[in-house]
This record gives sequence, structure tokens and C-alpha cells, in this order.
Amino acid sequence: NAGTSTPAKTTTKYVNVDKGSHLILRSKTSTSSSILASLPRGEKVTVYSISGAWAKVKAGNKTGYVHASFLTNSNPDSNAGTSTPVQTTTKYVNVDKGSHLVLRSKASRSGKILASLQRGEKVTVYTASGPWVKVKARGITGYVLASYLSNADPDASTADDSNNSSEPTPDSTVTKYTTADLNLRKGPSKSASVIEVLDKGTAVKVYSEEDGWAKVEIGGKIGYVSTNYLTSAAKQSNGKVTSIVKKYDLSLDELANIQMKVSPQTDTNERYIRSDAIKLTSHTTGVVQNGNWHIRDGAGTKNHEVGETLKEGTKVTILSTVKGNDGYTWYQISYNKAWKNATKNEVKYYLNPNNFVSDPVRSLQFLKLTSTANLNATEVNQKILAGKGILAGKASAFLTAAKQNGINEIYLIAHALLETGNGTSQLANGVKYNGKTVYNMYGTGANDGNAVQNGARYAYQHGWTTPEAAIIGGAKFISSNYLGAGQDTLYKMRWNPDVAATYGYASHQYATDIGWAYKQVDEIYNLYNLLDNYNITLEVPSYQ
Repeated sequence: NAGTSTPAKTTTKYVNVDKGSHLILRSKTSTSSSILASLPRGEKVTVYSISGAWAKVKAGNKTGYVHASFLTNSNPDSNAGTSTPVQTTTKYVNVDKGSHLVLRSKASRSGKILASLQRGEKVTVYTASGPWVKVKARGITGYVLASYLSNADPDASTADDSNNSSEPTPDSTVTKYTTADLNLRKGPSKSASVIEVLDKGTAVKVYSEEDGWAKVEIGGKIGYVSTNYLTSAAKQSNGKVTSIVKKYDLSLDELANIQMKVSPQTDTNERYIRSDAIKLTSHTTGVVQNGNWHIRDGAGTKNHEVGETLKEGTKVTILSTVKGNDGYTWYQISYNKAWKNATKNEVKYYLNPNNFVSDPVRSLQFLKLTSTANLNATEVNQKILAGKGILAGKASAFLTAAKQNGINEIYLIAHALLETGNGTSQLANGVKYNGKTVYNMYGTGANDGNAVQNGARYAYQHGWTTPEAAIIGGAKFISSNYLGAGQDTLYKMRWNPDVAATYGYASHQYATDIGWAYKQVDEIYNLYNLLDNYNITLEVPSYQ
């Protein structure tokens, strides 16, 4: 049988999420990838492989990726027959406010992390094994340290206190703006190679500043710019900004409780090491001294260890200095980000419009994506699309597409620039399919392992035989999904407060990352910044 291939070994598993919730099937192993389906509790799936936190599965006729921790070997709702139920007790997570308890796959710190349980969360306790106890939380069975469980909710007597605790900042960055056309370099030196030239007024995320150089991020690229050409004040523009308020019949706390039921995720870089572990080499850098040290997810020894220990001699970047809950000084350090379950306070931070509405960049998550920017085609060609490959000179097509489909022009252009690599991708520049050259400007249908062929097939099926046809035709797909469902701001695409307020549950959300909407707005701001005349309409939610 040398000519026949061996079929891939598969297993059958079942979706194990909370009742009334669902598991998102995605096109790639990323929470920012497109959603293929929402799988209900108990649905049977075929598992092809598991890599890290993700499992490649087939559900119905769709193949994609899900979080492996929400799969189980048996249907969670199947009847166990006549077996005797296991005796259990109920306890509550009792960790410091703002911290969390790690649920592991085995009774050891080397066990795989299955979930992060927040303070006050109820768990079902099965058996104890030394300092560890077997529990079930959120439908997931694993092990936690017994010393962090109590018989009563630690906040039961002061139920509202946790809602008033200090909320975390989303990232250890600040937004600043360039005061001139500025070189973004690979290193903090004028001799370092130039990554790209940033336009005057460009918003950048600043991670650190030292010796006249700032480490910044723009459009997913990280580099260095001179601090002499950065300011905290955004430039004044001729654009017209209109804000409208949309009121919801639920409180911010109620909305946060609804979101917590669908396991929102965060990759916030909250990693700390005690100050006496570090020998400073500057005010933002240091070297690990006096042996090997644990990294923790909070400032204090009561917080949990994360990742491997840092060995003596390891260089670290220091983001901030804080007083720990153990009386020591701790450094927040730059460390590999890892996805984890978000705490309620972290969710509330991103849900609360008041944290962003006065920020000229972050407020654009409330940009009404169905409102016109009222742009001039000549200005767009000269100031935005010039030098953008196949998209150069195509402003009229974008304005037509926006008008026909009721989409904000800047949002449409930003989407195309991102998907085509500024007009340079293979799909954007034309692919032969069934004898015809077709174009795809938004990556529509480009998934399932062979992005170019699948994206070309979709373009062929829809007659996108010119760049203009692809720009105009593809806009219809963008409009029909989230915008057509009334989720016409990035904030509503992420959180869908209309469904939460009407039905009391979370549904049809674009991502599980709590910072998704927050992270999407830089490119939109910087495109608006290039123009002299435009309209912006913000729809800002208001909660009771």
C-alpha cells in the first residue's frame, strides 16, 4: 500500500462551556481571526490536533480552531446512569483583590494552566491532595492550591467594594504624537536603519524613553524615534467631530457580569519581580542578581508565579516601580505576553466609555462606521493612497463603495491597507483563477490554509476582475456582517451591548480579547490625521 496515505488520527470530543454560552470556532489560532461558527455546549467535534492552547477541529462541515480547554471526552450533559454521585463541597476563591487563582491540569505548579479564577468565584471541590485540591470551575476540572479557598465569599459582606477597587491601565504605554516627519529606526541611534518615515502628527505608543530616544509602536511595527519630535498634545485639525450618546438600560457592572460568563481574554503585560532581585544599569534596565528569581502576576509574594524563573545575569526592561502588598518595592518588567482569563475589573476598564472618550485616538472605537467621512477624492489620493501599490489613485472606488454600502470611507480604506499590506499583496495585485485575473482587497474568503487560492476563488465567484470591482464588491461583504447587524462601531463589534441589554447574555462578538477595539484605532486615527477636511461621528454608550 505504498501509494496510499495514512489517514490523520482523530478523536471525538464535546464542547464543554457554561450552559447558555458557546465556543467560538475560528479560522486561525488567534482570538483576532475571523469567526466561522459558535458551537453550543455538548456539540460533538472531531479533533485533528492540539497545539498549545488551541485545537484544530471539524464541527459540522467547517474546520477551524477552538480553545482546547473547553473540550471534554464526554458530553457534559449526558446522564451518568445509575452511578453514585461524587460527594462535593462548595468553596470560594480567596485571593487578594485584583489577583487571581490559577487552575492547573495537575496537582503541581508544572501543570498546564487551564483558567485564571477571580476573587470570590465559586468552585466545586472534589478531593484534596496535600496542598492541592481538585475542583471544577466554569465547567473545567483541574487543581488549585487549597490555601486560596474559603468557605464563604470573601466579599460577601462588602459586595460593592470590588466594583470600586482601582482598575488597571490597559498597557504600560502612553500615546504621543510626532511634531515633524520623523524616521522610525530599528535601534536608538541615527546610524540605525530606517523602518519607515512617520508623517507629522502620527500617533505612536511609547513604551520607554531613554537618552533622547523613545521605543514606540506604530501599525504593529516597533522601533525608535527621537524624543525631541514627540509631544503629548494632538495637532489641531479642521475636521468636524460630532458626538451622540446612546443610553442602555443596564449598569456597567451588569454588563461586566454578562461578559464574564463567556471567558473574556487579555494579554496584558502584568509581570513583576522584587526590586532586590535586580541590579539597575539605568532607570529602565537592569540585570538579575543574587541567584534565580520568580516572576509574579502582581506586586507581592501572595501573587502567583508565572513562566520560568529568571536566571542570574538575565537583562530586563523595567516598565514601572510599585509598592507591593508585602511591603517590598517591586518592578513591573517587560515579559512575554500570554493570554489569560480577564478579571472583572479588567473587563470593566475596557467597557467603560469614560476611560476613552476624551482621548483623540482611543475615542475612535466609538466611530460610527456607517457615517460618511465626507472625503475629497483628490485629497485621499494625494495624502493617503499615494505610494500604496495597487491602491494608489483608487480613491473614487473607495468613495463609491462607501456610499453604496453605507460604510465610513476611512474605515474601509484602513481595512484594505491592512489586508493588502499597503497595496502590495498577491491577491490585491491579481491572481489567475479559471483563466481570469481576479482581485481581492479585503481578504474576503481568504482562509482555511490556502489564503491566496481561496481568496481568488471568492473573487472569481463574485466577478471581481478589476481592482475597482474588488474594492466596491468587497465592501458589501463587510457591510453585511457586523455593520448590517447594527454593530456599527468597533466598540459594539467587540461588546455588542444591544444584545446584552435586550436579552441579558453575550452574543455575536468579533473577538474575545478585551482590548480588541482599543487596539484597532491607531491606523484609523493616523489616516484621518493626514487629511485637512473630514467628518467624524462618535456614538458613545451610556450605562446606568
